[in-house]
Amino acid sequence: MNTAIMTCRRKRGFTLVELLVVIAIIGILVSMLLPAVQAAREAARRMSCTNNLKQLALAVLNYETAHNRLPPGGIITRNLSPTLTFGAFDPLGGKMHSWISLTLPYLEQQNLHDQFDFRFSVLQQASNPQQTHLPMLVCPSDAGGGLYTDANFTQGKSFAKGNYAAYVSPWHVDMQIKFRGALGGYGQKMSYIKDGASNTIMLAEVRTRANPQDQRGVWALPWTGASNLAYDMHDDDGKLPFRPNPLSLPAGVQPPNGANGDMLYACTDLAGAQLLKMPCRTWTSSGSLSYLSAAPRSHHPGGVNVAYVDGHTSFFPNTVDLTAMGYLICANDGQPVRLP
Repeated sequence: MNTAIMTCRRKRGFTLVELLVVIAIIGILVSMLLPAVQAAREAARRMSCTNNLKQLALAVLNYETAHNRLPPGGIITRNLSPTLTFGAFDPLGGKMHSWISLTLPYLEQQNLHDQFDFRFSVLQQASNPQQTHLPMLVCPSDAGGGLYTDANFTQGKSFAKGNYAAYVSPWHVDMQIKFRGALGGYGQKMSYIKDGASNTIMLAEVRTRANPQDQRGVWALPWTGASNLAYDMHDDDGKLPFRPNPLSLPAGVQPPNGANGDMLYACTDLAGAQLLKMPCRTWTSSGSLSYLSAAPRSHHPGGVNVAYVDGHTSFFPNTVDLTAMGYLICANDGQPVRLP
């Protein structure tokens, strides 16, 4: 009888082979489910990111309603190059307050806005409001919250980072006074958006990294890749209206998540930037590296979220036609373009 019981017990057990097969099946199921779970999480993060962008676009429109003009690309007080008869926008000039700082009251951040003293440079703010991290300026896919920059040009001041910037020119950030994006120049009336508010890109995503010398994503500064973007698509003859020059296409135009380097005041750790697919170059005051442009970037597969002047948002693919993108960014070309 004891022998029969022992035999019965042995029949109810698993062999090592059977156990390994079960483990293998479970592993396969997990590997099949994991991408779906990750995709669902990214979809949720992208939706949150889009909502942040939408709220920021609406804040800009509320600013326009209150001031009868769109916010400027930034508050500066001097030009970079006297050789340009129309003047050049110098992000390092003067008070250096960003368009985001100006729109804070319309983001339900009146208290933070009141901490800025716009009579003085952003580098001279006693209460350091520029250090504040704002959740509505952080895309969950990038996890830029909690990051700061204290680059050489900030004179020891720390600046919080976010994930949204405005297109100020289809050419260079320093060319925004003449060749303007939606928020280019010193602030422009809606009537200047000649292509129509629904056909002109205003805001896009940018990525950040932990390197404190990297200015990308800094919301309180009107710097390239910080709160300002420019496409690097040159005009055909340097005259208005803007006409994209096909010869500039292979040179350095900045499509979404482009491989061309963002022009920064300090591009350190080049290998690390390349590894993160965030290439950069260091700006110089003269010579071939004296221009300022940067690409929108995101962790979303296939492209970036953008917001148009009328406040609607859409997904901008990495494969967008480059000439069409130039027209979509420029506010004063008179050539309305719609993506499919």
